[in-house]
Amino acid sequence: MNFFKHQDKARQNTQLLFGLFALFILTMIFVIYIVVMLLVVMWPYSVDTTTFFWWNPTVFFRVSLITIGFITLASCYKMIQLCRGGSVIAKDLGGKLILTETDSEQEQQVLNIVDEMAIASGIPVPKVYLLDREPSINAFAAGFSLNDAVIGVTRGSIEELNRDELQAVIAHEFSHILNGDIRINSLLIGLLHGILLIFMTGKAISRVRFNGEDDYSLWPFGFMLMTIGGIGLIFGRSIQAAVSRQREFLADASAVQFTRNPDAISGALQKIQQKDSRLLTPKAEAVSHIFFGNAVSIYFFKEEFATHPSVPIRIRRVSGIKVKAKNISASSDNSLVTGFDNRNSPTIKPDKITNQIATVTPNHLDFTQQLLAELPESLKLGIRETQTAQEILFALTLENQNSQIQEKQITWLLQVQSEEVINSSIRFNQEISQLDSNTYLPLIDLTIPALKQLSPQECQRICKCVKGLALAKEQVSVKDFAINLILWHRLQPILEPDYKSTIKFNSIAEIWSDCLLVLSAIAQIGDNNPESAAYAFSSGIFRLPGAAQQEKPKAPLKCNFSELKKSIENLRQATPKLKQSLVDACAHTVLIDNKITDQEKDLLRAIAMTLDCPIPLFLNSKRSNLK
Repeated sequence: MNFFKHQDKARQNTQLLFGLFALFILTMIFVIYIVVMLLVVMWPYSVDTTTFFWWNPTVFFRVSLITIGFITLASCYKMIQLCRGGSVIAKDLGGKLILTETDSEQEQQVLNIVDEMAIASGIPVPKVYLLDREPSINAFAAGFSLNDAVIGVTRGSIEELNRDELQAVIAHEFSHILNGDIRINSLLIGLLHGILLIFMTGKAISRVRFNGEDDYSLWPFGFMLMTIGGIGLIFGRSIQAAVSRQREFLADASAVQFTRNPDAISGALQKIQQKDSRLLTPKAEAVSHIFFGNAVSIYFFKEEFATHPSVPIRIRRVSGIKVKAKNISASSDNSLVTGFDNRNSPTIKPDKITNQIATVTPNHLDFTQQLLAELPESLKLGIRETQTAQEILFALTLENQNSQIQEKQITWLLQVQSEEVINSSIRFNQEISQLDSNTYLPLIDLTIPALKQLSPQECQRICKCVKGLALAKEQVSVKDFAINLILWHRLQPILEPDYKSTIKFNSIAEIWSDCLLVLSAIAQIGDNNPESAAYAFSSGIFRLPGAAQQEKPKAPLKCNFSELKKSIENLRQATPKLKQSLVDACAHTVLIDNKITDQEKDLLRAIAMTLDCPIPLFLNSKRSNLK
């Protein structure tokens, strides 16, 4: 199943989740109504039981109104909190943000692994939280989208697991991010909050004391709410189990695919067997389904209500993958999962680009590790600090081949930045100019964790500076546009905290003009020859669904980068299937001549990443020993 099918499946599961939630509320209404009517019958002065009728529309309406209002308001309140990103969950569990400039070797190792996995897969580098007071071995991924996702690890994980095992566990969590599981998990947390609140309210009422003395007059009502809430807790646990289990098997398999190291994840699971994965914090109950291993104790119906498959079963599954991988390796010298480049064919196929979205291969991971290892020490340290991270972004936009244009940029930058910042940016620019062009876009993502520690006003100022540096040139380049587009997209949760990407367009007709504009830009950037550009443009158009019914221009449309950005923003609101068709069309437009330039790579990756379709790095044949 590819990325886009996962996204569609996630949408279907979300609809199913809301359906189950509505069904549960209806069940709760009937349970509470029956309890209320029983209390009416038992109350000696309330009604004449000889003329009592069990069906009372007025009582049922009031019970329905109160129940729906209480659960809906509680769940909406929690959902609004969760919309701020995975950091809300991490902090609620007692997690502390691992700062990019940490002195701890163990914490730095976690950050390095997360950096490698994010750059290899083409997603924003997530914030990393450490559950410092949890000695067990566990981890989680949380958030509503790729842009606000976080990774959390327990103290036990960084102390007990070796690097390969920790990498496998983090790869498992990255699978949840890439496959859209984190959004479903967040929705489940929000929906279950209203149910759990009934139980907690009943518990609080049963303990109410008046005038410092014990008073049990409210105990029956509190006990009733605890009972109803307990039923809800069981119902919620069964939903957690249903949503979580199969996804854990998939994430385990993905971790093996990403790292090609079944022994690593198997070793991590074996250590969980020997140690423990349960958390000490009582708040783990509501979010137990987001963890790598079982986070809470289950005392009855373990098989039915466990959010995760048993560890022995997971180990056996991973061992099965290991055997299969060995058999494939023995029968062929091809990788278990190949990247964009192939040993036997120098041609990059468009279909392979689409299929590799949101997938990490060992080749990509190795390539990323090598790429990051070759960064100068000043850049490695610079991306970790807020001030120097800004300077690196300025350096990426500075011209390094035309001194006159660079002078214009520096003159402009002097109006808004200090000489110290400018001098540092120039030094970084000289170092960056010596690097592989594949390094440019990853460098942006590596600066994002440090930049996200700044205020919205400071982030806005940085974006304006980067855009101003690009405009100070005689002509904005594709690289400049890609840098500005990705930087704006990655910092959008900070710049526009209230923005939520929703599905607005379900048919190609609604986004046809935007698709034409994007394909026009790619076709014209790929070839200066008007006839070749028109041929590439037409080839891309006919990859779009329903193209025969739409008006098709014979030549690429004239457009500027500002119009292109607006079209990409509109396309973000299309369904996953439409996004898949567009990325496929873009890939065919680029590769119609069986070659891809640096400009085409940058623009294709920037467009796909902004559409929240994480596209891995294009492997350099000289560096990766692939052709």
